[in-house]
Amino acid sequence: MRVMEAKLLNGTAEQYQALDEAIRTAQFVRNKCVRYWMDNKSVNKAVLYAHCKDLAKEFDFARKLNSAARQASAERAWASISRFYTNCRNKAVRKGYPKFKKHCRSVEYKVSGWKLSGDGMTISFTDGFNAGSFALYCNGEARRLILESKINRVRVTRRADGYYAQFCLDVERKERGAYTGNVIGIDLGLKAFYTDQNGNPVEYPKFLRRSERRLKQHQRRLSRKFKKRAKSQSKNYHKQRKRLGKVHLKVQRQRKDWAVRHGAWWHLTMSWRMKTCR
Repeated sequence: MRVMEAKLLNGTAEQYQALDEAIRTAQFVRNKCVRYWMDNKSVNKAVLYAHCKDLAKEFDFARKLNSAARQASAERAWASISRFYTNCRNKAVRKGYPKFKKHCRSVEYKVSGWKLSGDGMTISFTDGFNAGSFALYCNGEARRLILESKINRVRVTRRADGYYAQFCLDVERKERGAYTGNVIGIDLGLKAFYTDQNGNPVEYPKFLRRSERRLKQHQRRLSRKFKKRAKSQSKNYHKQRKRLGKVHLKVQRQRKDWAVRHGAWWHLTMSWRMKTCR
């Protein structure tokens, strides 16, 4: 499986609000499944699937969510439950008892509830929330791969700078490399990302350290706008909260981009080294 991501653009405030309602409903279904497991014995994934139907009959807003999306939320609940069972069997120190999700940021659709245009420029969500159509912003290679591959699932994710659609594609990823026949030894460490056999280290960029000053400034501004014992915070507080979230998001993307680029190079180097040793 390979995941390709595209940003959802050109939507109105009502459309994005509909996506928020779908995300909250997915969180509701997931928490209800965990609660049902806590109150009943001999609960498995099939029982949670059946419980999703009961939730749709009992709550009108749960019926608006696509049936496959409700099942995906039940699968999330079962994943935490099965992981807890596995940790108990393995006698792990931390069992990881399933907890209720308080801040969920995504909803997952399977093969229904969404429709991709023929040119891959727009996507429409067709469940009961009527989110409508959004423009997909991504590069040409990602768009071509989305159109040519089988899409198993579509996940809508909310981040600090907007909403994104993640396409889970049924493809195999292959890394291409030119084999030169040279062998090099690599030592992974804490002070440096790695050091080769010639003593040449590759240092960490330390994106978080370089952004600490800016993070502290935005965090102080957010603390000043916070009103203790207030029923709801002001609009300025939520605006500053989004600004702080964007700074954290930038640091996260910088660290991930660097790790993926250097991690892929290290993976290729180690794979060629193993072939040479054979």
